[in-house]
Amino acid sequence: MKIKTKLRLGFGFLFVVVIFFGAMSLYYMNKISVSSKVILKDNYESLRFSRSMRTIIDENELPLPAAAGRKFTEQLNNEQKNVTEKGEGKAVALLAESFREITDQSASPAEQKQALKNAQSQLRTIDELNMNAIVRKNDQAQQGVERAATYLITAASFCFIILFSFSVNFPGFVANPLREFSEAIKEISRKNYKQHLVFDGTDEFAELAREFNAMTSQLNKWENSNLAKLQSEKLRIEAIIGQMQDAIIGLNEKKEVLFLNQVAGQLLNMNEQDTIGANALELARKNDLLHQILSEKGNDKPLKIFADGKESYFQLERREIMVPPYDEPQDQLIQTSMKTAGEVYILKNITQYKELDEAKTNFIATVSHELKTPISSIKMSLKLLDDERVGEMNPEQRELVQHIKEDCGRLLKITSELLDLSQVETGNLQLNFVKSDPRKIAIYAMDAVRFQAEQKSITLELISRNDLPKVNVDTEKTAWVMVNFLSNALRYSPAKSQVIIQVVQVGRNIEFSVRDFGKGIDEQYQKRLFDRYFQVPTDGNNKSGSGLGLAISKDFITAEGGKIWVESAIGEGSRFCFLLPVME
Repeated sequence: MKIKTKLRLGFGFLFVVVIFFGAMSLYYMNKISVSSKVILKDNYESLRFSRSMRTIIDENELPLPAAAGRKFTEQLNNEQKNVTEKGEGKAVALLAESFREITDQSASPAEQKQALKNAQSQLRTIDELNMNAIVRKNDQAQQGVERAATYLITAASFCFIILFSFSVNFPGFVANPLREFSEAIKEISRKNYKQHLVFDGTDEFAELAREFNAMTSQLNKWENSNLAKLQSEKLRIEAIIGQMQDAIIGLNEKKEVLFLNQVAGQLLNMNEQDTIGANALELARKNDLLHQILSEKGNDKPLKIFADGKESYFQLERREIMVPPYDEPQDQLIQTSMKTAGEVYILKNITQYKELDEAKTNFIATVSHELKTPISSIKMSLKLLDDERVGEMNPEQRELVQHIKEDCGRLLKITSELLDLSQVETGNLQLNFVKSDPRKIAIYAMDAVRFQAEQKSITLELISRNDLPKVNVDTEKTAWVMVNFLSNALRYSPAKSQVIIQVVQVGRNIEFSVRDFGKGIDEQYQKRLFDRYFQVPTDGNNKSGSGLGLAISKDFITAEGGKIWVESAIGEGSRFCFLLPVME
C-alpha cells in the first residue's frame, strides 16, 4: 500500500470519528432542548391560566360582573385546550361546572358560595397537577441530561483514546523510517559505507531503502578500490617529505604532529616515532627550538641554529593548509569554501646564501673604505688646481675640472652610503640617542642644502612652532635623512619653485615632511622607493644616485622607532615624511 493511501485512510478514520462524536452530541443536545421546551410551554401555560382565573374570582364579589365572567370564560377555554396531565381534564370539567353554578342567576347565594369554593378547590388541583408535572418532568430532564452526559463522556473518552493512540502511533509511521534514513545518512557522511536499511512492504520507504542499499554498496566498492591507491600515495608523499633537504614539520588542526622528516628530527633532536601524534605545544615546553618555531609570527629574520658542526641560518616559512569542508553541513559549505586542516612549518637552510651576503657586504664595506682615501686625494688635487697660485686654467680646462669635482662628489656620496648600508646589514649600526629639538634638526638640514637651493633659485620654507616637544633620536642620522629628502626635492624641482619643510606634532609623535612641486612619482614606483638600489626611471635631465639613500633613510628611521612613507601624484609633486615618537 502506498504512503498516500495510508495517509488518506488514517485521516479519513479521524474524520469519521469526529463526525460520529459531533452527531451524538447534537442528538442529545436536541433531546435536552425538547424536554426543556415541553416543561416551559405546557405546564407553565396551565399555571398561568389557573392563576388568572383565581385572581378573577378572588378580586370580585358574587355575583361576578359580566366583564370578569368573560375574562374567566376566556381563561377557562384556554385551559381546556391545554390539558396535558392525567386528572387535569376532570378537574377542568368540574371547574367549568362550578363556574356555571356561580354564574347561574337562579342559584341561591349559598349555592354560589359553595360553587366558588369548589372552583377554588379545582384550581388548586390544576396547580398541583402541573407543579407535580413540572417537578416530574424536571427530574426526567435531569436524568436525561445525566444520561446524555454519561453517553457523551463515554463517547468522548472513546474518541480521545482512539485519537491519542492515532496521534502517538501514526506519526511514527512516517517519522521512524525518516529517522532511520537520517541516522544512516550520518553514518555515510562518516564514511561508514556498510549501512543497510530493511523495510518490509511495497511502499515508497521500502523502494527508497532498496535504492539506498544499492548506493551504499557502490560506495563501499569505490572505497575499497581506492583504499590501496590512497595508501600508496600516502607512502609516496611521506617518502618525498623524508628525502627533502629542508626541515619540515606538519601539524593538524589540534596541534598534533602529523609528520616530521629526518632533517627536522636532527635539528630538534627529536625521535620521529615518539613525536608523531603527540601534541606540539606539550613538546615545545621541553624544546626551546620548537617553541621558537611555533611562536614565530611574520618575522623575516633568519633563525640561527647550530647544525652541521657550525652556526647555520634557517629561514622559517609557515603554511596554513586549507581543505574543502566536506564534513560540514551544506549551508556552511556554501558560506565558506575552505577550512583550516593544519599547518606546515618549513625551515630552509640559507647558510650558504647568508655567507655569500656577508661576503658581499664585507666586500662593499672594504671597497668603499678603500675608495674614500683616493677620492679625497682627488678632491684635494682638484682644489689645488683651482688655486691660481698653481697656475691659471683656460675656460675649457676649468669646465673639465668642475665636471671632475662633481663626479668626485657623487663617488664620495656613494661610498658613504655603501658604508652606512654595510653597517646596517651587518648589524653594526651605532645610534647615539640624545634629547633633540625637532625644529633645530630641520634648520640644520636646510642650512646644509641652502647653497644648492640658491643655485636653482628655489625657496625653502619651514612650517613649525617653537615649542615642539623633544625627541630622543640620533641627531646626525635624523638630519642626514632630512638632507637626503631635501637633496632629492631640489634635484627634481623646477627652478624658481618652492620646497616646504613641515615639522608638526601628531598625537604622541613628531612628523617631519619635505614637500616639492615637481612632476611627481608614478604610483607603480612608490611602493619600491625605499628598496635598495631601486631608482625611479628619469628622462635624463636629472642625474640619478645609487638608489641607496631612501633605503638607508628607512633603516635609520626604523632603528629609531619611527615610520617613513611617501605621498605623491603625477603633476602635483611629492611629499616625503617620517614620524618619530615624542620623548616621554
